Amino acid sequence: MYRLFLKPFLFRFFGAEKAHHFAFFSLKILKYLFFLKPLVRYYFSSSHQKTTNIAGISFPNLIGLAAGFDKNAEVIDELSLLGFGFIEIGTVTPKPQAGNPKPRLFRLPKDFAIINRMGFNNDGLEKIVERLKKRKSKIIIGGNIGKNKDTPNENAMEDYLICLKGLYQYVDYFTVNVSSPNTPNLRALQEKKPLLALLNALQNEVKIQTIKKPIFLKIAPDLSETQLEEIIEVVIASNLAGIIATNTTIQRTNLTTNQTEIEQIGAGGVSGLPVREHSTQVIDFLKQKSQNKFAIIGVGGIFSGEDAQKKLNAGADLIQVYTGLIYQGPSLVKNILKEMK
Repeated sequence: MYRLFLKPFLFRFFGAEKAHHFAFFSLKILKYLFFLKPLVRYYFSSSHQKTTNIAGISFPNLIGLAAGFDKNAEVIDELSLLGFGFIEIGTVTPKPQAGNPKPRLFRLPKDFAIINRMGFNNDGLEKIVERLKKRKSKIIIGGNIGKNKDTPNENAMEDYLICLKGLYQYVDYFTVNVSSPNTPNLRALQEKKPLLALLNALQNEVKIQTIKKPIFLKIAPDLSETQLEEIIEVVIASNLAGIIATNTTIQRTNLTTNQTEIEQIGAGGVSGLPVREHSTQVIDFLKQKSQNKFAIIGVGGIFSGEDAQKKLNAGADLIQVYTGLIYQGPSLVKNILKEMK
């Protein structure tokens, strides 16, 4: 139904960001139509569940929702009805920020892709924590954390620590986002020296907590093999739980969409099918070079059970979806699990 009717309607009459708001509005209706929740859960949940223990957490299934969809933890309870094994919120920054000017989210239907330059738009740590306090579902939550745009890189560590401390009681794991292409100079934090300092500081904070929670690092797909080897060294040295591979790409190669249209859209990260093979290659490289010393969460261009299985075959322990949800609809998780049975 989604691909036949709702998606064509949304793609024709709603811009990408307005369609996203429409989806949120639809999900929020479930807060009040409580009698529909069991039906939604029954329809979208899969019987093909397989519990997986990663980084000390028992995930009910392998498929999570990547950060960026529910940035502000507004519809966690409703999204939990769609069969996800876990949901990652954020990216969360200490202070609220509006993000980049609109338009900043674009569809590439011919490529089954999206270009975004959102710029860490979010309601800020305080409001997001208040929402997390009120959630009713027990679904596993990851907290994707970042720095505010106006925080210089030399002070970035403070922003990440503020977010980690503020979210600590309310999420199950953390993701350190230093790989978004939409915050100026953010990717410079992927360099070995500043990255090791940042991750060690975060791990030191975890050490003083009564309950230890795992930290993952989300990396870009555009890193060289030398940079990836350095990332591996840093992750092992800082004793991180693992890596999320990968974020969006700044590359514009092998796109079917007209080049003029791509140039008119301008800057932003590409997600969806164009990043699928590259992210899988990164996962394979990490797996081979790391000698299984940390976990890998694979994300990028997962539209089917076959796509998911390729990520797992390459070395991923868990997977996340986002753009596939936009193109395939809310049955995506159920279909993937069924196809992977």
